[in-house]
Amino acid sequence: MCRSIKTLRAPVTPDVRDEDIRAAALQYVRKVSGFRAPAAHNQAVFDQAVADVTAATQHLLAHLEVRGSGGGASRE
Repeated sequence: MCRSIKTLRAPVTPDVRDEDIRAAALQYVRKVSGFRAPAAHNQAVFDQAVADVTAATQHLLAHLEVRGSGGGASRE
């Protein structure tokens, strides 16, 4: 699933931007919902899902502990 989503965890990807995280979240929501672009009546819930997945991904990346790196790589 979502083969086009790349690994965003350091040190695999050292310079992750917010745009990278949002693009991955958008791809995930598109895949799960089955819609590339939602109908107008689904736009708000689609956008909220992208925002929620983006926030969850930012939290995950900020709190992961990678062995040998001296702890989590904070993005906050």
